[in-house]
Amino acid sequence: MPRYRIVFMGTPDFAIPALRQLAVRHEICAVYTQPSKLSGRGLKTTPVPLATHAKQNNIPFFTPSSLSSNAIQQRLRMHQADLFVVVAYGILLPSAVLDLPRLGCINGHASLLPRWRGAAPIQRAIAAGDRHTGISAMLMDQGLDTGMILAQKKCTINNNDTAGSLHDKLANLNANLLDDVIMNFNRRLKAAEPQDHNRANYAAKITTQDAKIDWTLSAKNLHCHIRAYAPFPGAWCYGPKGRIRILAAHPLSTSHTNPPGTVIGIHKGELKIATGKGVLVIDQLQPAGKKPMVASDFLNGYRLEIDQLLALKSP
Repeated sequence: MPRYRIVFMGTPDFAIPALRQLAVRHEICAVYTQPSKLSGRGLKTTPVPLATHAKQNNIPFFTPSSLSSNAIQQRLRMHQADLFVVVAYGILLPSAVLDLPRLGCINGHASLLPRWRGAAPIQRAIAAGDRHTGISAMLMDQGLDTGMILAQKKCTINNNDTAGSLHDKLANLNANLLDDVIMNFNRRLKAAEPQDHNRANYAAKITTQDAKIDWTLSAKNLHCHIRAYAPFPGAWCYGPKGRIRILAAHPLSTSHTNPPGTVIGIHKGELKIATGKGVLVIDQLQPAGKKPMVASDFLNGYRLEIDQLLALKSP
């Protein structure tokens, strides 16, 4: 059973299951994460999740903002690693760094490459209505998620999956796949296959503007949109008292002649909104400055009326 020296690179909690599982069989000689972030209303400096995990488990960790300096590369060289394993690191690995480990650099990516390359494959897959996604274990090169595929594992996207729930499923799947690939590395390397670059899509980093609701879309598409941005940043629109985050909803195929964005149902605590095709029933939402609430509680406090049009711009 091979035991490798591994430098693990990652940042969010998505990377933690893989690090935890690899540490059982292999020597994690160092963890590299992004630097601490400013967060919260007081903009306090907060370590990224993987750094916190490494500290709690007494794993040496480093937080450079870049890997391009000679000093950082020399320190990476001193680890004498067999492999660099990269999971949602968010920092570019220069070609000089890719050449440092004895066996190369492996990336665990949350997509069936080349379907979604880039920073936000989970959200983009749900928003696009994909029925399947998965994990790709890839031998890294200088491109963005363009390397040879060592192995892939498929995962079904269920109708009730949000970005949050799919994130957790894929994080565990990633841990299992990377563990298998590394344990059988020579065999996987010999069978590695190139990607079809003509089929690639770019999963750009999520912005708040991406999450804005366009009521002219169909109820089915908006259902995907809302799930893609739950729990963060939350699909949103303008209501009678500012922004409303829509956290959960479900589509109806009911036909109507109302303008998209019109309130067409508030009976018995149900909030129904007309869309470009079909009706969207809002299940959970969060008004600005309030906690998440079910639609019936929202209606008790905000008194929407039939035929009221949710604002397209800030009221």
